[in-house]
Amino acid sequence: MLFHPFEIAICGYSGSGKTTLIMEVVRHLSLRLSIAYYKHGCHRFDIDREGKDSWVVGQAGAETVMISDPEKKAVITSSGKATLLERHAFAEHDLLIVEGLKELPLQKLLVVDSERKILDLVKSGTVTNVAALIVPDDPSGYPAFGIPLFQRDTIGAIASFIETLLLDRALKERPLHGLVLAGGHSSRMGCDKALLAYHASNQLVHTAKLLQKQCSEVFISCREEQAEAYRNFGLPLITDAYLGIGPLGGLLSAQRYTSDAAWVVAACDLPFLDATTIRQLSSERDPLRFATAFRDTQSGRIEPLCACYEPKSRSRLLLRHGNGENSLAAFLNESRIKEIVLQKCDALQNINNPDEQKNVRFL
Repeated sequence: MLFHPFEIAICGYSGSGKTTLIMEVVRHLSLRLSIAYYKHGCHRFDIDREGKDSWVVGQAGAETVMISDPEKKAVITSSGKATLLERHAFAEHDLLIVEGLKELPLQKLLVVDSERKILDLVKSGTVTNVAALIVPDDPSGYPAFGIPLFQRDTIGAIASFIETLLLDRALKERPLHGLVLAGGHSSRMGCDKALLAYHASNQLVHTAKLLQKQCSEVFISCREEQAEAYRNFGLPLITDAYLGIGPLGGLLSAQRYTSDAAWVVAACDLPFLDATTIRQLSSERDPLRFATAFRDTQSGRIEPLCACYEPKSRSRLLLRHGNGENSLAAFLNESRIKEIVLQKCDALQNINNPDEQKNVRFL
């Protein structure tokens, strides 16, 4: 990754039609996805105008300048250490299309010029990580190099290939882990909610078993003082490394344990949670978004404690935590996520006190 977890470069010589191709692909993909675009060129450029306030202050020594109006913003920086700035600028979007940078090890589509000169760079190994060739005429007349070939006007097929390529990569390279959130103090219940038994086993074990049906590994999230008691159940533990910030501390601790996994989290106080709900969450997840979560159609509330958080959410969650914003619900409401409709309306009903516990009934 240079700029974005889901990035692909479209490269080719000047005059090969790559900018027109990118424009059409973006138009096609933007019907479903949020697209960012990075243009790399060899020529100097300036988007500020000489004599304007921002230009004058920049000339005076300001290394980074932002210009904004009610509709758009532009950040101009002369600092050579702007990688984090670039990543944060693109982070909100589902995927990034880079124009240029053919020499870098970005996964790329190569736009072949009419004279086929760029194919010499492929043959010599100068250009690598080529996922497909985009050619100006009949693909059957080109060496395939063992990769797909697309005629330049088949925009729908090219856009579909990009989307599928990035989704497949996300699903293959980012395992799905489960996390049972059991680190609460259970103050309203008066006893540890994780150890209550509404089913054949207590909520800790029962919830873990539900997650195990969809996740490659399942962990228990807890406080350090709970660890000794929970170890008896034979499940791996992740103790809180971030203290006093609620469920966010458990999620950040899990993401710290392994940052390349997507985490399906489930609170331990959801006795009606079932395999169908976990299966729906895992099967409908969108790895290009920050998270996938259920929104209650009646209350309008998003459910942060039975949701799937993608690896790309970590930097955003850490940034929010650094600003004192520790609500997972607020994160979901303010981020680009996939919202799904709960199939079983009572599956996420939580039980917080003894009176609610007495009224729990299962058919």
